[in-house]
Amino acid sequence: MTLTKPRSRTAGARGGTRRPGAGRAVAVLVLVALGALIPLLGPSPALHGTGEADAPGTGGIALLRTVLFAALAVSVGELFATRMARALPGAPAALPRGWSTAADAVGFVAALGLASVVATGNLVPAGLADIDVGGLYETRDGKLALLEVNGFLAAALCAASGRPATQALPLAAVVVAEALRAHPTTEYSPLVGSGLTLLHLTCASLWAGGLLHVLRTLRLWERAEAGAALLGRYARVAVVLLVVITATGVCSSLRRMPPGTVLEQLTDTAYGRVLLAKVILMAGVAALALWARVRLARAADPLTASSPARAEVYVLALVVAVSGLLTALPVPIRW
Repeated sequence: MTLTKPRSRTAGARGGTRRPGAGRAVAVLVLVALGALIPLLGPSPALHGTGEADAPGTGGIALLRTVLFAALAVSVGELFATRMARALPGAPAALPRGWSTAADAVGFVAALGLASVVATGNLVPAGLADIDVGGLYETRDGKLALLEVNGFLAAALCAASGRPATQALPLAAVVVAEALRAHPTTEYSPLVGSGLTLLHLTCASLWAGGLLHVLRTLRLWERAEAGAALLGRYARVAVVLLVVITATGVCSSLRRMPPGTVLEQLTDTAYGRVLLAKVILMAGVAALALWARVRLARAADPLTASSPARAEVYVLALVVAVSGLLTALPVPIRW
């Protein structure tokens, strides 16, 4: 046992140094780059041949919303996973360093950028003179944008105060504001749509962010028996989250694309194409989640389930990027 650990960090006879963590770091950087490229490069390919207009700044708006969703998931998931870990009998007292302060600060910057777009009439501002801050208080979208900015700012201050649990309320305000923003009052049954988005965004944040923090906790606890118990507890909750995410996603899609037009709009509209890409990625996520659950239940070492779980986190990062792009594209017409 004493020989295997050092050898995992060094190479063989040639004396070269091998660092297993370097490969993972490169993989993460590549996936982050892909995640950033999806919203930036996604609008043009998605809109090609559909006859739909590409609004100015769609790529930038999609990237800002991707960052906002990712920041929300990290903070919400950290609260969720930390509470699970502390409630676990016999669990080590050590927990990974919180990322919520940094995530909330990044979310604040993204929300501020989106608010500046709203303040210029949903156009990308060319300079500070184009931004009408006072006009934000006069429109529904402006007030919701300000609520998201203030929510992230308050959450960052709460996370940095030494009582991170208090950020739950401002983060909830951000989720509510985002759900209302996604469904304007001119939409068919906007409150129904907002309710579906509220559930969808909340469960998605708990799932993605929670899994990220659970894996960070397992790495800190190393081979502690409580690690398998924590992963198992998360897996049981994740099943419910997946069911709710799937149900709300299907219902939201059918509200925007009636059943008789779904197949056509999935290929003929930008929204449908990106939605199809998200569905494919989510199928991959579900397969990885199932693989992890099987390993957790049947493998001699339940912690081997962390390997597919890590892959699941990476694919979920791409799902977040695709979701950011989806919110920036024109909603298909109800035929």
